[in-house]
Amino acid sequence: MGHDGQQIGIRPLPEALAIARELDLDLVEVAAQANPPVCRVMDYGKYKYEAAQKAKESRRKTTNVVIKEMKYRPKISKGDFDTKTRKVERFLAEGHKVKVTLTFRGREVYHPDLGKKILDQVEEAVKDVGRVEIFPRIDGRNMTMVLTPDKRAQAAAQKAAAAAEADSGAPEASLPVIESSASPMAEAPVDISPVEADGTDATEAPSDDSSTTDTVSSDTTTSSDAAT
Repeated sequence: MGHDGQQIGIRPLPEALAIARELDLDLVEVAAQANPPVCRVMDYGKYKYEAAQKAKESRRKTTNVVIKEMKYRPKISKGDFDTKTRKVERFLAEGHKVKVTLTFRGREVYHPDLGKKILDQVEEAVKDVGRVEIFPRIDGRNMTMVLTPDKRAQAAAQKAAAAAEADSGAPEASLPVIESSASPMAEAPVDISPVEADGTDATEAPSDDSSTTDTVSSDTTTSSDAAT
């Protein structure tokens, strides 16, 4: 086989080597079990380099999934439960599977419902980052459950958190100010005058009643004198 992939045909070994030397390439045996053996004219150093690069790229794309394990007890306290569950969430967020093991002691083995309740609480707590791959099952004195990362749930949780943060940071909408085109009405000035204690206006002009009274009195006196 030539360097360009074309079939050259069956050639004696000395002739095949001569063809490779003319092209300044190598003669590489690629199928030794065939009859006759299959050889290819190629640059062997370049071939090895490209093979190494492909292997390196393949290893880079390969995800190493590690199974972590977290142990619980049926009578676990709330503080220990929260601490262990946070670690389970972190493992799932990092892309690892988690094996949750609940161990029974003594007569606790006769109450598997208590263990199932704990595992259900763990499943509910990590629903935003993982899901159940192997449902709870009893293995001797242990009850086990396997959780696996859930990419869709993680993406949905991140989207919801970003939306909530955006809503909390948005400024409050202000009410529009409506301006009236009509000119404000001018208020008439109010004249406030001081008022005397007896209720009469201090600035009021004196009444003519006093002069009338005086005139009447004068007439009365004159009449009296005349009678006399």
